[in-house]
Amino acid sequence: MSKILMVLTSHDRLGDTGRKTGFWLEEFAAPYYVFKDAGAQIVVASPKGGQPPIDPKSDEAGNQTPAMARFKEDRDAQSVLAATVRLVAVDARDFDTVFYSGGHGPMWDLVEDRTSISLIEDFYNAGKPVAAVCHAPAVFHHVTHNGQPIVKGKRVTGFANSEEEAVQLTKVVPFLVEDDLKALGGRYEKADDWASFSIVDGRLITGQNPASSTAAAHSLLHLLENEYELSNA
Repeated sequence: MSKILMVLTSHDRLGDTGRKTGFWLEEFAAPYYVFKDAGAQIVVASPKGGQPPIDPKSDEAGNQTPAMARFKEDRDAQSVLAATVRLVAVDARDFDTVFYSGGHGPMWDLVEDRTSISLIEDFYNAGKPVAAVCHAPAVFHHVTHNGQPIVKGKRVTGFANSEEEAVQLTKVVPFLVEDDLKALGGRYEKADDWASFSIVDGRLITGQNPASSTAAAHSLLHLLENEYELSNA
């Protein structure tokens, strides 16, 4: 049985707009059920622990998905989410992999969180796969491997500039995910806006947007099921 760590943001303020943000509900719910239905053991963590903030926009009528509907009927899953463990209490040695869910929140807390940065490096250096979807690839901003950015030379994706422009937050976020991945030396790719698109390069898995959450989670499971090893990177 695989043991999977899922990491969510604790940040709930959308820059200086006065609006709320957090994690995107689909980006938690869809991977959570992919992992759960595969029999994985799941632990959910966040910087502050406890109930992490759900981006209110992610729960609007037009953004509902089957995974979200399932979550709203699942008291066990709701209890898991309400009691996330604090990130500082997590040890990469206790897990097979880590999955970072997006939403805009991670761009303010997880990007700069030293515990998160070290945790990703611990997973990766131990030959374990690391996955992030939508805005969550931003968490690789300060992460290094062998003295270089973890994404350098890797095929990667993440929330596209055109998608950020479509939601009119280009000037609100600290930086643009697409631009940052390119600046770090990543070989950025994208599909059409809002289409499902995920990339696996070695043991690094990235998804472009909320619709990519399921595909990225399945890709991660595939790596685990095939006992991916460091020597194959």
